[in-house]
Amino acid sequence: MKATMIKHGVYWVGGIDWDLRNFHGYLTQRGSTYNAYLIIDEKITLIDNVKQQFTEELIERISEVIDPAKIDYIVQNHIEMDHSGSLPRIMELCPNAEVIASPKGIEGLPKHYFREWNFRAVKSGDTLNLGKRTLHFVQTPMVHWPDNMVSYCPQEKILFSNDAFGQHIASSERFDDEYPFSTLIEEAAKYYANIVLPYSSQVQKALEVVGGLDIEVIAPSHGLIWRDNIPAIIGEYRKWAGNETVPKAIIIYDTMWGSTRKMAGAIRDAFESAGYSIRMCNLQQNHISDIMTEILSARYVCVGSPTLNRNMLPSVAAFLTYMKGLAPRGRHGLAFGSYGWGEQSVKQIDAILNECGFETLEPLRQQYIPTNDNLAAMRDSVLARIPKIT
Repeated sequence: MKATMIKHGVYWVGGIDWDLRNFHGYLTQRGSTYNAYLIIDEKITLIDNVKQQFTEELIERISEVIDPAKIDYIVQNHIEMDHSGSLPRIMELCPNAEVIASPKGIEGLPKHYFREWNFRAVKSGDTLNLGKRTLHFVQTPMVHWPDNMVSYCPQEKILFSNDAFGQHIASSERFDDEYPFSTLIEEAAKYYANIVLPYSSQVQKALEVVGGLDIEVIAPSHGLIWRDNIPAIIGEYRKWAGNETVPKAIIIYDTMWGSTRKMAGAIRDAFESAGYSIRMCNLQQNHISDIMTEILSARYVCVGSPTLNRNMLPSVAAFLTYMKGLAPRGRHGLAFGSYGWGEQSVKQIDAILNECGFETLEPLRQQYIPTNDNLAAMRDSVLARIPKIT
């Protein structure tokens, strides 16, 4: 288990999770990493650690560089267990080390591990002298937990960015310039859409701080380390945090006998005629986390379901619950669906889209099976109510 040098005296010593396929309810088809960083100075410092089952991997990588017992400081930028799970074992190896965290982090760590270590709380503006280097701390609460903070080393121009700028990717490559850029951005977008999106206003505040730093390396808690494409990923974060959208309509639905699927096709035809990019997402074949990644840039979110037992289909209800929790803003919504003797599903979908703060179009309903004339009327109705893209 080899450590990777980031800069002289600064190493990646984390764990690689090749098997991870689900994280907080979203699909992680490419696995993930749990990144930890070791700084060799007068005071030996470990920044974050790894999920508990990767503890020995972490220790082996640290041991390649230095005896873990020599660690003086353990900085916990975040206390969630994929960042702190090996802390009890590390503290057995260096029992006199200080654990540095935000006040909320110091409050939360004993509630996770039921131990009282040598804690030191730090807040925004505080520094930690390591010898030739210092760490500067900035609290970033709710990006994405109350305890979150980032650490910056001005001498090395490295931002240890915690969950910001991360991606779920397992790879033997450690840096962004060693990995396909399009895939890297795709996974960074998915990470933002499924974890960070509800906290976009806090991200904007964090970006103001980042904008004032001289940064050569962004070292996140998951995925590849940024050193070549820093302006690009910061630019994407500004767009995502600002809820910027493009002329794209995503049409999300489930169907029982095909009527709602036909309605989805009519809606697709309307948006295509108006010049929009389209994404069709049948919930029987598309995972909600992949759909959320598309919503990150979509201007229109169209959701359809037939009525089942006076309700929408469970798959549609689950998706709407997931989307509502992630709180995308500034979108337009359209509810649609077919029904037999009750039309409750469309009303329910429309109500939730409004609760999400979407500006909604008049819902589309169809009893039983739509005719070609019905579908043409739906297409024309949507087309009349959306601006054309020129």
